[in-house]
Amino acid sequence: MKPHEIEDLSFSIIEKEAGPHGFAPAQWRIVSRMIHTSADFEYLQSVRFHPEAISAGIRAIQTGRAIVTDTNMAKAGIRKTDAAQFGCRLECLMEDPEVKKQAAAQGTTRAAAAVDAAADQVKGGIFVVGNAPTALMRIIEQITAGHTAPALVVGLPVGFVNAAESKQMLTRADVPHITNMGRKGGSAVAAAVINALFSLAAEKGA
Repeated sequence: MKPHEIEDLSFSIIEKEAGPHGFAPAQWRIVSRMIHTSADFEYLQSVRFHPEAISAGIRAIQTGRAIVTDTNMAKAGIRKTDAAQFGCRLECLMEDPEVKKQAAAQGTTRAAAAVDAAADQVKGGIFVVGNAPTALMRIIEQITAGHTAPALVVGLPVGFVNAAESKQMLTRADVPHITNMGRKGGSAVAAAVINALFSLAAEKGA
């Protein structure tokens, strides 16, 4: 089978096995892409959308805003051709020498220090968390304190320590967001959300 045939068949299987659901068409484009990436149908129950999340994400993409990720893995999963098409800069500061220095000096994680370093870049843009709960918790703190104002936060950290708790915090934060409840998530799933938003943004602009 050719690659596009495999993908088409995969989404056909997802549609069949998912059955009836309450997602709006744009939401389903995102959720089905998350399921396609993870082969995990639990996202049908666990995903949460802020009412303004999709529209805010599309506007940020169409106006060429920065997309900042918590890991290079999440950055790698985002389609570079789509980002370039819209003029969106992809950033991850985890390996930045100054971030490493600040993390050591402050006794915090590099993920949290990278959020602080990216506060200005992500204003009006999209912040993507696919791994580190500390990154999600720090961006929420920065937003609450008025130090930054992303258009959208995609919060899908994975793990056993503060992953679920940080997502609960995000659902209560005053910022458009896409997240899920529980421990599951990951950089690939977070990147899939952005790739789905690219597709939606392209269609809106057509």
